[in-house]
Parts: sequence; C-alpha cells; structure tokens
Amino acid sequence: MQVSVLASGSKGNAVYVEMDGCRLLLDAGISATRIKKALLAQGVDAASLDGVLITHEHRDHIAGLVTLSKWYHLPIFSRRATFENMSCRAQLPPECICPVESGFKLAGLSVTPFSTSHDAADPVGYRIQGSQCMALATDLGFVTANVQAAIEGADTLVLEANHDPEVLKNGSYPWPLKRRILSNRGHLANSDAAWAIARMKRRPQKVFLAHLSEENNRPDLARDTVQAILERQGIRQEIIMTSQTEAVSG
Repeated sequence: MQVSVLASGSKGNAVYVEMDGCRLLLDAGISATRIKKALLAQGVDAASLDGVLITHEHRDHIAGLVTLSKWYHLPIFSRRATFENMSCRAQLPPECICPVESGFKLAGLSVTPFSTSHDAADPVGYRIQGSQCMALATDLGFVTANVQAAIEGADTLVLEANHDPEVLKNGSYPWPLKRRILSNRGHLANSDAAWAIARMKRRPQKVFLAHLSEENNRPDLARDTVQAILERQGIRQEIIMTSQTEAVSG
C-alpha cells in the first residue's frame, strides 16, 4: 500500500492511495495541474486513477474537481447531498457522478464512507480495505463512536490535527470563526487526535497528522502534543506530518 498526502490544510486537500493495483484520489481540493504534477512525480499518470472519493463539498476539498473530471472523465464518488451542495455541480460531467450512501466495491477494494461531524451537507471519512486497510478522518469537530469504529484496525491512518485550542482562542480569528472551529461540527484539536489514536485497540503502522491550521497550529506543536499524550499512555507510534505545499508519502 502507498499513501501520499499531496496537500493538506485549509487551502486545499488531496490524498493518493494505491492498494492491490487500485489507484484512488481522496479529495481534489488543489488545482488539477498540481494534482497531475504531484502524481507524475511519483510515477503515476492521473488518467490511471480508478476513482475520486470526495469527503464533502467545501472548496478546499473540490477546487480541482471540475478540471480533473473534464481531463480524465474519472468516476467521482460521494454522498448524494454532497453532490447537490457542490458549487460546481452543474459543471461536472453527468456520467462521472456516482452517488453512494453505503459501502461499495471499487477495483477489488472495499470502500466504506462513514459519517463525520462537520458543518457540511453530509460529510464523510473513508475506510479502504484490501490486503491492507487505510482510513481517512479529517474535517470533524469530534471523534464520534462511529468514527472511532471506522478507523479501528487501519494500517495507515490520515487523521486531522487542526489546531491547538489555546493558540486558536488567543489568535486573530474573529470570535464567530473561532466558535465554529471549536464546535462539535468544526475541526479536531491536536489532543483529541491523540486520544483517538490512544483508544485504538490495534495501533496503525503509520499515522499522518493532517489539515493543520497555518494560523492556529504548528507542525512541531501538533507532533509534540500528540506524542506526549501517547507516551503517557505507554504508546509508541510513528507520526508523519503533512504539508499544505509539499507532497508527503509514507
């Protein structure tokens, strides 16, 4: 299994997953040109993707979707309400739109969308199962029991560590935006990400900490916070930090 976080953060998100010969893109929140170049740098032709999985309709997850679909006519999978609320819905080729409400098979892999708590129409994370298991859970205000169950047993986990609450509260954001981020339908704090990992019965081989806020977090702060909590629980875990500007593989 290969997992590459092409970009992660409030300016755009995209994750490439290759498993058992199946190639998937999770979210397309950066330009199609950047996605194409990032994949080519890893020896992957974007035209060879088996599908694009969209978590929700916010721009930082779909910004490159229209151009990507017009270039390659890839099948796009997401919840029906997500498609209906996309600002670019009318520009997507109808034959590319594949609404899904439950688990499905794609090129030999089992793909299971699971609901997340975020201020979008019907947001999801994804669990992808083949010879190994990968799970993505970003853009969630808190880790519900449903999310905790969905990430359990993942060999590779892409998990949000968006902010440090104190940095956020003392930062320059207006209070309504701070309140949104801190809410149960906002974004996940570093410590909450750590406890989600700690609660897993079988720990992942690798954890990517994703969707870090440039304003309300720092890579070293996110890593140190998560590792400190895990170490106090006697847990040693490989942590990989993602980037808004550079692809990170693991």
